[in-house]
Formats: sequence, C-alpha cells, structure tokens
Amino acid sequence: MWTVSSYRRLVRVSAIYDVFATAAFATPWSFAWLHAQLARLTAGWPGELPPFAPAHVLMANLLGSLVLVWAVIRIRDPQVQYGRYDAVARFLFAAWQAYALAHGVSAILIGFLLFELGFGLLQAWPVGSTGARHESHP
Repeated sequence: MWTVSSYRRLVRVSAIYDVFATAAFATPWSFAWLHAQLARLTAGWPGELPPFAPAHVLMANLLGSLVLVWAVIRIRDPQVQYGRYDAVARFLFAAWQAYALAHGVSAILIGFLLFELGFGLLQAWPVGSTGARHESHP
C-alpha cells in the first residue's frame, strides 16, 4: 500500500517520464527527427516502422501535445485522483499498443508498452488514507 506522499511522488515521476517519452511527438519537426532516429535504430528489427503521411503526423502531434499538457498538470499538482486517471489512460494506451504489436508494428513499441503497464499497475495500487484529507478535489 502506498502512502499518500509516496504515491504523489510516483504520479510526478510518471509525468516526468511522459515528458521525456513524448516531447518529440509534439511538433511536426521534432517528430520527423524522432521518426528518422527510430527508423535508423530499428532497421532489421521485427515489425514495421512505416513512413508517416501528414495525417499520421497530425495524430502523433495531437497525442504528444495532449500528453505533455497532462504531464505538466501532474508534475505541478500530483494528486492521487490524477494518478488514478492516469492509470486508466495507461491501461488504454497499453491495450492499443498491444493491438498494434499484434498487427505488425515495430518491436520497439514493447519498451513503451512495458512502461505503460508498469506505471499503470503502480498507480492502480491502493493508497493509505493517512493524509488523504489534504487532497483537493474541486
């Protein structure tokens, strides 16, 4: 069982991970650079990292932008409630990542999937009630 203060640190750490994992997805230029690096890194790996059309880049940029905003919220105010929402989001991301892997996406996605599952499980773990009354819930 997590203490509230430990759980809040976990929420902040998971948000910091999100900044590092998704910042390059937030703009077309940074995503183009990231995609080129990933394509170079995964050449010869199982699965495919296809070229992206403008509509695909848009989806990647929307994802990156939203995840960055959500991460900043959790870094600045790592509430237990936010950690619970984030756990649900991570399980959804993990489900879609597993689906993509089953349909031939590059094996590099496995690393991201493990982080999503790991942070999701940790943030779904029970939190003790000590100090919970200090949580603000508008």
